Amino acid sequence: MEKAMKIGRNAGTGRFTTVKQAQAKPKTHVVETVKPAPKSGRK
Repeated sequence: MEKAMKIGRNAGTGRFTTVKQAQAKPKTHVVETVKPAPKSGRK
């Protein structure tokens, strides 16, 4: 099972950025935690 990962996102445009950039500009950016999508398919 994979772990959740953090990404940075510009709150105004929705573009992805680095986590460092998002933490440096908290007024315009957010840091989000993304869970991996559940795997579907045959085994």
